[in-house]
Amino acid sequence: MDDEACAFCGIVADPSRARVVYADAHTLAFFPLTPAAKGHTLVVPRVHSADLWAMDETGVRRLMQSVLVVGRALRAALEPEGLNVINSTGGAASQTVFHTHVHLVPRWPGDAMGAIWPPKGEGPPDDAAVMSELARRVIDMTDPQALWSQSAITTIANSAPNSDP
Repeated sequence: MDDEACAFCGIVADPSRARVVYADAHTLAFFPLTPAAKGHTLVVPRVHSADLWAMDETGVRRLMQSVLVVGRALRAALEPEGLNVINSTGGAASQTVFHTHVHLVPRWPGDAMGAIWPPKGEGPPDDAAVMSELARRVIDMTDPQALWSQSAITTIANSAPNSDP
């Protein structure tokens, strides 16, 4: 993808276009033009990919290693009371730049970022049968030879409270 078509490829090609706070052979981290909070940082792979799911495992490992390095530095420098690590994939998830990136957002009580989860009780309805079926499908897709039995999945789905993310 050319630098004009992708803002982040442009920054990778010319780091002077951003306030870069970290760089290695595979990633770059910089402050966005419109930060959500003091210290808000984006970590991007140098090689273009539309989203996390388009990357190979090695690229994801390298990206996450840089997320840890920069996140630790932000925590030490700012001492926030919390830190969001956010990756959005697709427009419905609020991705606006289609170059894989991870947001590191230091958090303090009452900051402008606000809550990122719906208020308790406003999420999807708790349907044990639906959740058991979803659990079975995910297990089948991640480990087709899983030792889980259908009764174990049902027991877990029925006993697990609808907890906060």
